[in-house]
Amino acid sequence: MNGIERVTSLLPSRKDYRWIRRTWRGDLLAGVTVGIVALPLALAFGVSSGAGAASGLVTAIVAGLVAAVFGGSNIQVSGPTGAMVVVLGPIVVSHGVGVVALVSVLAGIVVLVAGMLRLGRVVSYIPWPVIEGFTLGIAIIIFLQQVPAAVGAKAGPSTNSFLAALESLRGIDWSTAWWSIGAVAVVAIIMTFGRFVHQQFPGSLVAIVVVAVIATVADLPLARIGALPSSLPSPLVPSIDWASAGSLIGPALTIAALAAIESLLSARVGSTLADTGPYDADRELVGQGLASMASGFFGGMPATGAIARTAVNVRSGGRTRVAAIVHALALLAVVYFASTVVSQVPLAALSGVLMVTSTRMISGATIRSVVGSGRSDAAVFIVTALITVSFDLIVAVGIGIAFAAFFALRTLSRSGGVHREELPGAAQPGDEHIALFRLDGALFFGAAERMLDRVGRISNVYVVIIRMSQLQLLDSTGARVITEMVHALERRGITVLVKGIQPRHLRLAERVGVIDSLRHTNHLFDELDAAVEHARSHVGRSLAAEEAALEAAEREAA
Repeated sequence: MNGIERVTSLLPSRKDYRWIRRTWRGDLLAGVTVGIVALPLALAFGVSSGAGAASGLVTAIVAGLVAAVFGGSNIQVSGPTGAMVVVLGPIVVSHGVGVVALVSVLAGIVVLVAGMLRLGRVVSYIPWPVIEGFTLGIAIIIFLQQVPAAVGAKAGPSTNSFLAALESLRGIDWSTAWWSIGAVAVVAIIMTFGRFVHQQFPGSLVAIVVVAVIATVADLPLARIGALPSSLPSPLVPSIDWASAGSLIGPALTIAALAAIESLLSARVGSTLADTGPYDADRELVGQGLASMASGFFGGMPATGAIARTAVNVRSGGRTRVAAIVHALALLAVVYFASTVVSQVPLAALSGVLMVTSTRMISGATIRSVVGSGRSDAAVFIVTALITVSFDLIVAVGIGIAFAAFFALRTLSRSGGVHREELPGAAQPGDEHIALFRLDGALFFGAAERMLDRVGRISNVYVVIIRMSQLQLLDSTGARVITEMVHALERRGITVLVKGIQPRHLRLAERVGVIDSLRHTNHLFDELDAAVEHARSHVGRSLAAEEAALEAAEREAA
């Protein structure tokens, strides 16, 4: 692929819509359905992040449209998500809501550059237990973040969601709190049992409408969303306060990392739900970067691909990116024609929607599968979830990957071994002075020392044959240990023969010194029989020399 092709592969093309004549009806229906599902979530995520309901709605429209056109997935639906809310909330608390647009643009630039540098496949290296632990941690945080609004209290001053939830419980006014709790309960009941009515039942939207109507008719003491824009705001370049811009680099990088990880995970999951063609990970990063930048220019918040909305899109019949475009246009119609009505939605109803959504983010069956797959996977899963809740999402992913790498290396090191074997063929005098060792599996820094210890303890041996033909993995540390082992044995007067170095390991063995450490180049063999014959010949000469020396010593003594 030349330079021009590399660039054009990251841009929209007519191929994105080649199936539109066949799929447009399903795409239209799916787009409207996803728009209905996305409306309450966009409002709720905007409020929960601290940026406001309008910001969440603008993000769903602008970022959803841009990502649909420029992204690398045919069925991905993008917008504000729970994971982004978890990261954005503390930033708003620390720096104020005015930095949201700027951070969105900065994070979008980072994600865009990552896509242009072809870093999209990095997410494939994140282990499954880390992903599920990360998801569980996010679900817990989202649920905890809704506790204050669910009881009609102010959030606590702590940036930790668990502590903030506890702090909010101290300031409950029970004379009004029961109304908020009741609203949450009604939403939860409708969303839970609505799924039994029909799989595509828009439970969240129906629940919000029911609660909003009851609250308005009965004039219940519930806090409302408040005024929403009746049109899309004009795009503006976010103002930059250079004095504090440096302090936003860290948050912007965190948001960019999260946006990239979540978007690519969502696209990967979406590609398995239906036969809609593969997704382009690099182009997806370019699209998500542009989406967050555009969202920031319109006063919105950072966006990512949304797994739940993408799944709804596929299940509703969406097969091309037209569905995601229609979803954004449906939300735009809400802004122009229904913003006054939407502004009267109680905040407690949105909290109920997010609480139910958080409980659906990871299933009990998934947890049982991860925990039951092995102690190491269970440890990675639990540690990632705990760190996500206690500290930071990106730190949690990093530590989770480190834990997974540790357990993977430990398992890989155990797969390697050194085994002493019997010499082939009929036994001959002197065979007890020959040690044949077979190296197999993986010989790298995690297993090399064990091999060195095993071979180094031999005694009453004149020749050691090392079989390397079964060795699957050899790194520089493993090759260096073999070199040191050969030197150590030769210093003890033990001749070392090496048999069967694979061609893919030969260059490394030469560079590190395995070949040079042998007493003679003739001590490198391709066939085991030849190596054994040479070893027996050497032992025979050594025994004969010892016998001659003993006879000479006896004559001198006589």
